[in-house]
Amino acid sequence: MAQKNKVTVRIAGNEYVLCGDESPEYIQKVALFVDKKLQEITRKNHLLSTSMASVLASVNMAEELFQLKEVLNDREQELKELKRKHQELIDEHQRLKNENSRLKERESQLQIELTKKETEVREVRNTLKLYQTPEK
Repeated sequence: MAQKNKVTVRIAGNEYVLCGDESPEYIQKVALFVDKKLQEITRKNHLLSTSMASVLASVNMAEELFQLKEVLNDREQELKELKRKHQELIDEHQRLKNENSRLKERESQLQIELTKKETEVREVRNTLKLYQTPEK
């Protein structure tokens, strides 16, 4: 089992010990993000208490989370559709390859048939030449 990392962070001027499986650098990064969100809110309204600013920051971050989840869901749907279209194109490609092979085979058969017919025509012409009398 992975060892939990304990990291002391500073948020809104207060120190907190956070524990997590993530690296200490990542935990610090998250804490810094939260601290900056709180600073943004308190800069806009100096009269807010830390707890009120924390609630507003939480609501703002929850809104961002929901928006990102919606974007992610949209992208997943787009990806699903692209995968479906990709599979259709693969199937169409295979169908066209098969059709091309079939047509090439048919072309070969027709070429053989044409050669036979040309040979027959030559033989008939030669036979006709033998029976023709020369004109004087």
